[in-house]
Amino acid sequence: MADRPIVAIVDDDKSIRNAISDLLKAAGFHPVAFEDAESFLGSPDRALVDCLVADMRMPGMSGLQLYEALAAAGHAIPTVIMTAHPKETTQLRVRAAGIRGYLIKPFVPDELLDCLGGLLDNPAPGPIPRS
Repeated sequence: MADRPIVAIVDDDKSIRNAISDLLKAAGFHPVAFEDAESFLGSPDRALVDCLVADMRMPGMSGLQLYEALAAAGHAIPTVIMTAHPKETTQLRVRAAGIRGYLIKPFVPDELLDCLGGLLDNPAPGPIPRS
């Protein structure tokens, strides 16, 4: 992991991408933002990313589908899924896929920072950071 962990933010809402990017910069991370999963998958910088923060619901590929595509290609990275539409079934699907971070929008900045800290300090499977 780099001195400044690289965190990819994938969300179709520009204001969310910008707010999370600003938060992560202030907290010492190196954020890179993408408007959709396809843009992230096509990025040459994808292999440098230490952690992924993705929205569950986006046009095209969802955050869960993005993680599953990465995992299927052998490139699963610590991931936080965010959703404004929480359902128990969604959380169960996220956990079953091996994703350890799950946040319900809106969340307070410290929830995301705590979740990222837990994932980056211990990227191996373990307890899921929860909001």
